[in-house]
Amino acid sequence: MSAFSSLHCPPSYSINGGKNRSFISSASPRFSVPAKAKVFVQSPGNSHQNAVLMQDGAVAAKVSPVEKETPLEKLKGDLLSVTSSKEWDEKAGFDINENESTVSITVVGASGDLAKKKIFPALFALYYEGCLPQHFTIYGYARSKMTDVELRIMVSKTLTCRIDKRENCGEKMDEFLKRCFYHSGQYDSEENFAQLDKKLKEHEGGRVSNRLFYLSIPPNIFINAVKCASTSASSGNGWTRVIVEKPFGRDSESSAALTTALKQYLNEDQIFRIDHYLGKELVENLSVLRFSNLIFEPLWSRQFIRNVQLIFSEDFGTEGRGGYFDHYGIIRDIMQNHLLQILALFAMETPVSLDAEDIRNEKVKVLRSMRPLQLEDVVIGQYKSHTKGGVTYPAYTDDKTVPKDSLTPTFAAAALFIDNARWDGVPFLMKAGKALHNKRAEIRVQFRHVPGNLYNRKFGTDLDQATNELVIRVQPDEAIYLKINNKVPGLGMRLDRSNLNLHYAARYSKEIPDAYERLLLDAIEGERRLFIRSDELDAAWSLFTPVLAELEEKKIVPEYYPYGSRGPVGAHYLAARYNVRWGDLGVEQST
Repeated sequence: MSAFSSLHCPPSYSINGGKNRSFISSASPRFSVPAKAKVFVQSPGNSHQNAVLMQDGAVAAKVSPVEKETPLEKLKGDLLSVTSSKEWDEKAGFDINENESTVSITVVGASGDLAKKKIFPALFALYYEGCLPQHFTIYGYARSKMTDVELRIMVSKTLTCRIDKRENCGEKMDEFLKRCFYHSGQYDSEENFAQLDKKLKEHEGGRVSNRLFYLSIPPNIFINAVKCASTSASSGNGWTRVIVEKPFGRDSESSAALTTALKQYLNEDQIFRIDHYLGKELVENLSVLRFSNLIFEPLWSRQFIRNVQLIFSEDFGTEGRGGYFDHYGIIRDIMQNHLLQILALFAMETPVSLDAEDIRNEKVKVLRSMRPLQLEDVVIGQYKSHTKGGVTYPAYTDDKTVPKDSLTPTFAAAALFIDNARWDGVPFLMKAGKALHNKRAEIRVQFRHVPGNLYNRKFGTDLDQATNELVIRVQPDEAIYLKINNKVPGLGMRLDRSNLNLHYAARYSKEIPDAYERLLLDAIEGERRLFIRSDELDAAWSLFTPVLAELEEKKIVPEYYPYGSRGPVGAHYLAARYNVRWGDLGVEQST
């Protein structure tokens, strides 16, 4: 397991898998001079007397206060004052230590929403926490024409500091933005990537260069970008890694073709397939909850668990993403990756160790033990227009980017089964949808009824009301709570259902890191535990490809449900077939 998985980054940092922690943190106020450094003392008349040496060797000029200077002008002035590390190393008289390492992070597709809203803020959060190495450079790469300063201004609009760590926020932002640069180029141009390579080398300044490329681009141009990055911008003396965003194909065939194409230019250990749900705090805590608490591990089987529910709901529609979404649908977008990955983590056997390969081996075993999904075990739906409180909400097909006759599901429910000794016969129910009544992602574990329960008469005929249930709420308002039966205080014998509740916001004052922070840090460290291996991806697609093909070939019409409702009625019939009631039907108190 990564030593930094909790994001409590120590003042030293390793970029070699945590084995050699000899680097001074980028967040440290100290500046260490290499042993070979030749420091030239400048006279008062020296032209560089107003220069400030940054931690990676870059130098920023001190800017004197200007009266009536606007914040935007100040930001532009500050950000224009950065020169490359190599250039200032030479001016300052430093001999570059070729044994030092540097990390260059290139965000391919830097002008897109994902980069602006998630990737750059996550990188800043890591810098703010002191989790990035002393020497690092961030480059944005996209087709849009943009200068370094324009990139920094764009990025600055989305940066925030932790609620519990506001001190020096503006100063830290300025320091971070001075490490950010931009190069405009085509995604299929080896010449443009060669130009990027030249710029990266200038900033790396002769150090051992480790390079991370984050592909925040549409999947149809993955291969071109990987080919160009691999052939024209790979590291010559360090590691090169590539983070690939979902979707990883549309079915088994296209996924296998994508993997084959990627492996023409990269080894498997260079490919980091990201599923950001695996970086969420409560998903990360799932194995800790199970394997480090004696009260849960013995109960984690068919003997005590009646069913497991994985529920994902959003209270908004496609919101302008209709063109992309219509090509994939809710099953490919959410169930085949996010929910299935959580299921595999939940159901896996105890791994030999916390090593990435041991954990991924156990996940693959779970996926290979599962029955391929059958059409009769799937319900699909699509939201329609609905008026509530005088407000009219649009139907899915009202989206201008969606065909009027589209049958793409915006809701799906499914029953899956794992044919092994631990889980034989236990239904794993998945439910995912858009434009529902709330926004929520949770795992609900419903335990079996107490045999020969002395208090059955107190619960009436509905024994489900007396069922113990463990709920792991992934988002929002993260929590873990266990439903138990309890006597209401008083002279009578009246029973009540109560919650033993771990509410994260109440228990922990620290702000929970975004999933992208954890995953980016793991990719820099080479920790693959939370990334998807190719055989894992193949096993996941083999479960869903047959039913997806059948849905499309037979043109199954989805059940329509009103925008803002609880979804299609068919989902309740599917659950009832396996004697299950969805656990999210009622509004629960104190959760």
